Amino acid sequence: MYAALLDLLRHIAVLDEEEEALIKTSFKPRTLAKGDFFLKTGEISQQIGFIQSGLVRYFVYKNEEESTFIFTKENEFIADYQSFNQNTPTIQNIQAIEDCELLVIEHSDVQHIFNNTKNGNLLGRIIIEHRFEVMVNQLLSIYLQNQEERYKHFVVTYAELTQRIPQYLIASYVGVKPESLSRIRKRLVKNIS
Repeated sequence: MYAALLDLLRHIAVLDEEEEALIKTSFKPRTLAKGDFFLKTGEISQQIGFIQSGLVRYFVYKNEEESTFIFTKENEFIADYQSFNQNTPTIQNIQAIEDCELLVIEHSDVQHIFNNTKNGNLLGRIIIEHRFEVMVNQLLSIYLQNQEERYKHFVVTYAELTQRIPQYLIASYVGVKPESLSRIRKRLVKNIS
């Protein structure tokens, strides 16, 4: 059950037996059915999740419409880290777009690992740095790319997920209506031919 999580963490640091045992007892299994929320606007992020199987999306409400800004898949962590660290309500939503099997850790257990293991702070820092890089890249693509470029960015960034993500969510990510996404895709195919 913990193999993928421990493999990922072992790529960051050499873990001793005590650290591995603490990680195993700190992360608990949780399932999300397709459509369920890991986190909703207004809640305080109290957990970090590690996706063992499944796919989630992060979205916010913009002009009363859902605006998807990131997708997260197997072997990646999910949380609103700002809400988690500052104990403040989130404006983000994290929703399963497939049935998901997660391992989750509570805020207090994260702090315990940070304070009681030699590699805890390193693990936390590397994971946060990775998530920060992902979020910055997404933010830059929103502000610097037009809709066609954003779709190309989606295809490159999420190449292995294009068949798993419904078209209306891809449209939400690109920032267009589904019918506009169809036109963008047709133009790109035409330009390739």
